[in-house]
This record gives sequence, structure tokens and C-alpha cells, in this order.
Amino acid sequence: MTAQTLGLAWIVVNDLKKAVAFYTDVIGMKLMEFQEEFGWAELEGQKGGARLGIAQVCPTDPEGNQAGQNALITLTVENLETSIAQLIEKGAKLIGSIQEVPGHVKMQTVCDPDQNRFQLVQVLHHHQGCCSGH
Repeated sequence: MTAQTLGLAWIVVNDLKKAVAFYTDVIGMKLMEFQEEFGWAELEGQKGGARLGIAQVCPTDPEGNQAGQNALITLTVENLETSIAQLIEKGAKLIGSIQEVPGHVKMQTVCDPDQNRFQLVQVLHHHQGCCSGH
């Protein structure tokens, strides 16, 4: 497996609109994407850089992500299934199963040896940034 890029870091919030207002009005970030139907927003600093993803908490999230946890980083890969097979062969621990936002991304959560979670993401179309597991 080869990580292509560090895609973004994302957090889970209780109120998506309130969180977007905080990060734009108080922190001074730029809103780059707002997809209310997916419970998702992406922001970046005034001079660009890595994006912050904000996901609306989802009571049916199979991975149990809750508001207030630390950010989850995403690593983009060319082929998610191939990367997962290589990780399993090397003894990595997967959390849940592949999630997909049709036409956008496929994702798989993985744990490192210290139980820190991160997501492998395969972008399904030519898209700036990436999306969360919601």
C-alpha cells in the first residue's frame, strides 16, 4: 500500500451549521464545500493548505463517531480494495467495513498499533478534497 496524499482531517459535530459558523466567523476559515444532504462541510485557511472536514453526528454511524472526539486524518490511495488486502496481510486492524458516498469516495477506517484511527480514501471522481464517512 502507498499513501498518495494526506487528504484532510475531519471532526464530528452536533450542529453542522453552528460549527461552520464558528470556523468561518470566529476562526476565520473559508467555506469551500457545504453538502447539507450528506451532513458535510469542508473549510480551509485563508491561504489554502489542508482542509478541515466537518461531519454532522449520525446516530446510526456504524463506527460510533461522536462529537467532541479528536480529528480523523484521511490518506488517499489509488485502489481501496488492494490497499485493504495489503493491510490485512500485514496484520492491520480494520474498523467497520467500506463506506461509499456514490460518485465521490470510498472509505475504510483502520487502527494503528496504538488504536489511533485513520481512514483510507479512494476518490471516485476528479474532486478537490474528499468526503467523510457519512
